[in-house]
Amino acid sequence: MKDVAADSFFRNIRVYWLAFIVYWGIVLFGYDTGGVVSANYFLTSFGLSDGVTKNQAKINAVSSNVVSVLQAGAFFGALGSAPLSSKIGRKYTLFIFAVIFCVGAILTTVAEAKSGLGKIYAGRVISGIGIGAISAVAPAFVSECSPKDVRGRITGCFQIMVAFGVMISYFVNFGVGIHILTGPNVWRIPFGVQLVPAGIMVFGLLTVKESPRYLATVGKNQEALENLAYLRRSNPDSEEVLHEMAEIEAAILEEREARKGLGLKEAFFGKGNLIRFVIAFVIFLLQQWAGQNSVNYYAPQIFASIGFTARKNSLLASGIYGVVKLVATSLFILFGVETLGRKLSLFISAMGMGTLFFIIGAILKTHPPPAVDANHAAPNPPPASKAMAAMLYIYVCFYSMGWGPLPWVYVSDIFPTRTRHFGLALASASQWLWNFVVSKVTPDLNTALGYKMFLMFATINIGGMAVFSLLIPETKGRSLEEMDVIFGSISSEQRQADIDKREKGTSCLIQGFEHES
Repeated sequence: MKDVAADSFFRNIRVYWLAFIVYWGIVLFGYDTGGVVSANYFLTSFGLSDGVTKNQAKINAVSSNVVSVLQAGAFFGALGSAPLSSKIGRKYTLFIFAVIFCVGAILTTVAEAKSGLGKIYAGRVISGIGIGAISAVAPAFVSECSPKDVRGRITGCFQIMVAFGVMISYFVNFGVGIHILTGPNVWRIPFGVQLVPAGIMVFGLLTVKESPRYLATVGKNQEALENLAYLRRSNPDSEEVLHEMAEIEAAILEEREARKGLGLKEAFFGKGNLIRFVIAFVIFLLQQWAGQNSVNYYAPQIFASIGFTARKNSLLASGIYGVVKLVATSLFILFGVETLGRKLSLFISAMGMGTLFFIIGAILKTHPPPAVDANHAAPNPPPASKAMAAMLYIYVCFYSMGWGPLPWVYVSDIFPTRTRHFGLALASASQWLWNFVVSKVTPDLNTALGYKMFLMFATINIGGMAVFSLLIPETKGRSLEEMDVIFGSISSEQRQADIDKREKGTSCLIQGFEHES
C-alpha cells in the first residue's frame, strides 16, 4: 500500500510542484493582517486611542475597514480574472495578478504614521484585486492539471496553504506584539512579510507549464498533449495519456457543439449549468457565515472577548489556533479527503461546528469573563475561558475536515472546461462578497451580541450547512468530464460514444506523427 502511495506521489510530482508554486498565492489569501489594528501603537498613531482610553466605535470601524477593503478589491479581481484567464491562459493571468498584489503590498508597507491610513486602505484594495483573481484562477489551474485519483488531495492543498498563511500571520503578529511595541514597524513588518510568498509565486510560475485542458480549449492540441504527458511523467503516445487527452477533447467538442458562440447567457443557463452556478454561489455564502472567518480575522479580539484579555495571551491563543488549524487541515487533505467523500465530510463538519458553537455560547452566557481593561489584565484567564478556547480549537478541527477545504475542491470538480473559469470566478466572487460582509460586521457583532454571536453561527452551521451538504451530489472519484453526466448535460451513453470516437482519432494522429518522423 505504501509503495502504491509513493509511486502515485512521484508519478504526479510535477503536478504537486505546480500546486506548490501556484498555491503560494493562496498563502496570501490566508495571511491576515487584522491583528495589526489591535496593537496599542497603531491605535495611538492613527487617533484611535489617547494611550489611556480607547474609542471602541472608531477601532471597530478602522479594524473592519482594514480587513474588508481587501475583500472588496478581491470581489472585483475574482470577476475580472475570468475573461483574462480564458484569453491568455491560467499561468500568465496568475503572473499578472501576483505582480498587482505586490504593488498593493508595497503601498501598505511604506505607509507612515498619522497620515498613512489612506495608503493602507489603497494598498489593501490593490492587494485584494490580486488575491481575488489568484483565488479564482489557482484552483482551476491545479484542478485542470491533476489526475482524478488524487485531484481532491492536490486541489485541497489550497486550504492547507490558507491555513499556513493564517498561522504565519498570527505568529508574525505575536512576535511583533511582544518585541516591537512602538514605531511604524508595528504594521510595516506584518504587511511587508506578504511580499515573500508573492515573490516565490511570481518567480515560481516561470517554471510551470500551461494547463493542458486550457490549451485544448483554444485549439493547441499538440501542445496540450505534450504538457499532459509532461505532467503525468509519461510519453505522449502512452495509452493512459492518449485516453485522458481523448476524454478532454471529447468533452470540449461536446461543449462547442452544444454551446457555439458561448455568451454569459449560455454559460449560466446552458443545459446542466445553472444548478452548478447556484451550488458555487451558495456553498461559499454558507462557508463565510460558518463563523470561522470571524474568528480568523479577529482572533485576538475574539479571544479577548472570552477572557484572554492581555494582548500577549490573546495573540498566543490565536497562534495556537493557527497551528491547530494547519495540522487538522493537512491531516484531512492528506489522508481523509479521498476516503470519506465530499457529502459526508461536509455534513460531519457542519454538525460538529454547530454543536461546539452552541457550547461556547452557553458557557459565555453562564460564565462571562470578568470585565477588565485589556491593558491591565490578569495574566491567567479564568477556567471557563480556557474551556471556551479549547472548544474553539476543537471547532477548527471540524472546520478543517469539511467546510474549510471542500468548497474549493467541490466547485473545482463540478464545472466543465469551457465554463470552469466562469464558475470559479463566480464562486470566488461569492466567497469574497460574503467574506467582505462578514469581516465588515464582525467587530460590531462581537461588541453588540456577545454570546449570541456564537449561537447565531451555530444555527447557520446546523440549520443551513448540514442540510445543504445532504442535497448536493457526490463527486469523489469522478473525472471532471463525468460531471456533465452527473448534472444532466449529456447522457452517459453519448459521452462514452464520444470518447471512443476521439480515442480512435487521437491514435490516428499519433500514428501520423510517427510516420512523418
